[in-house]
Amino acid sequence: MASICAQTLTVRPKSVPLFRSLHNFPSILPIPSSSLFGRPDFANRTVRMGSRLVVAPKATLSGTDGSVIDAIGDVKIFSAADDQSVAFKDLWDQKEGMAVVAFLRHFGCICCWEFASALKEVKPRFDAAGVKLIAVGVGTPDRARILAERLPFPLDCLYADPDRKAYDALDLYYGIGRTFFNPASVKVFSRSESLKKVFKNYTISATPDDKSSVLQQGGMLVFKGRELLYARKDEGTGDHAPLDEILDICCKAPVA
Repeated sequence: MASICAQTLTVRPKSVPLFRSLHNFPSILPIPSSSLFGRPDFANRTVRMGSRLVVAPKATLSGTDGSVIDAIGDVKIFSAADDQSVAFKDLWDQKEGMAVVAFLRHFGCICCWEFASALKEVKPRFDAAGVKLIAVGVGTPDRARILAERLPFPLDCLYADPDRKAYDALDLYYGIGRTFFNPASVKVFSRSESLKKVFKNYTISATPDDKSSVLQQGGMLVFKGRELLYARKDEGTGDHAPLDEILDICCKAPVA
């Protein structure tokens, strides 16, 4: 029933920055060190956290019994469409509804624009299967609307988490090592063409004012009602969940 993905982490803090050659993508370049310590738990988020998606005392992402919803259900995020706050548990039918919840890094991340573009392309298949697509990003609703308007991306699927409350509840990865030095981030180089495509409309102005937010990593969850069918924590920048896996779970059909 459950399809839980986990990856082994190998942090190489002394390695050459993976994004040195991506000078055209400013949202993933290093930021002033003075702005990196806006979070009290910064140091704790850069250490090895293991290869399993079981994290205590916060949400246990390998749980299929509703424990994840218990942990994050009351967390409030904001609709990009109307700025209204909504509890996470109210985003889909908690009895029978299926939902794909994609946690982006932040709205000014070019890799997240690329992933949002890929999600938009497969959305008709989610719709046909009765699966609700929900994309959450770090930043305010007005920054979310920049992505939605310029990419474009459907506003009714987009939500903002300016204080990273849902990310913290799920204990998604955070830190310099994850953002700039993690080996998983090298995957972005294999998608240069799709990155160039979204870069045509990209703007760094969608980046949150709190620059420490660029150190946040995302993830992917798939729910059927309260049951967690799939969970994946992005290991590094641009390390997104394979959409063929998501489609197979939701639609029982691989990506064409």
